[in-house]
Amino acid sequence: MDEAAVRDLLREVEDPDLGDDIVSLGLVNELEVDGDAVSVSLALGAPYAPHETEIAERVREVLTAEGLEPRLSASVPEEFSPAEQVMPGVKNVIAVASGKGGVGKSTMAVNIAAGLSEMGAKVGLFDADIYGPNVPRMVSADQRPRTDGDTITPPEQYGMRLMSMDFLTGEDDPVIWRGPMVHKIITQLVEDVEWGELDYLIMDLPPGTGDTQLTILQTLPLTGAVIVTTPQDVALDDATKGLRMFGKHDTNVLGIAENMSGFKCPDCGGFHEIFGAGGGKELAEEQDLPFLGGVPLDPDVRTGGDGGEPVVLEGGETADAFKVITENVANNAGVVRRREVSRRR
Repeated sequence: MDEAAVRDLLREVEDPDLGDDIVSLGLVNELEVDGDAVSVSLALGAPYAPHETEIAERVREVLTAEGLEPRLSASVPEEFSPAEQVMPGVKNVIAVASGKGGVGKSTMAVNIAAGLSEMGAKVGLFDADIYGPNVPRMVSADQRPRTDGDTITPPEQYGMRLMSMDFLTGEDDPVIWRGPMVHKIITQLVEDVEWGELDYLIMDLPPGTGDTQLTILQTLPLTGAVIVTTPQDVALDDATKGLRMFGKHDTNVLGIAENMSGFKCPDCGGFHEIFGAGGGKELAEEQDLPFLGGVPLDPDVRTGGDGGEPVVLEGGETADAFKVITENVANNAGVVRRREVSRRR
């Protein structure tokens, strides 16, 4: 079987999100036929995303059904990977943001990062909340970064490489900086930290739309952003402001994640919508964005955060809710990357 015939076979493989076959979309980078062995390089940019895994499995099925031996690899060409041009080796940079504080943004960032790591991805977690860094406590990170004077080597926890302002300041010391200093330290951390090879770098941004967010948007080409809200109107109003900030900087929003989506009483079994109902999903529909999922108000989330054990790594309904959000984030990052390749080919 020659290369043209193999390409025709691959036209049977549909992209579940982009609505066309992978050949027409330009998602086949290279194809080499050597007897029954077929080497295929696919333009898949979100490792361990369920939908990209499905695409690869479908390619294997189609080729194997014809008696061929598939050898698959996946990569997005460098010209379609702006993040790697700024942070060599980092495939996807994903910001987790909120319009206001108190909605569980850091909890969402930690559990998304830990969830991706548990799926098998190489993950970094960058606590960019300059004024209120909580991530080290939330993952029980006792080690500090190492430095040779020029570069910073981040510590690891739960398979994630970590960086936080908390590592750079004294315990309980407040950070009282103006905008130029914030810009300088964020830029330095982006340039000087040795993140190595990462599939995903999750960035926990401070609440609001201030200096830190602006610096990151100007410095890093983000794959996309996750907006965290609770169901209540006050949080939704501020989440909308966050959406507009990313829109003004042409940054993809991967979707809306809702925290504190209701409380199931462990004593009576009743379900109480303490902060309202459905606000995050309604906001996603209004803005024509994906709804990533909702996480209930669960004491185990607080316990896990305070104790340094992300709840996504445990069993139960709340862990499953975080896993759904994590998979949706990865899937939507993949959509962004594949769409970009398809548009520019």
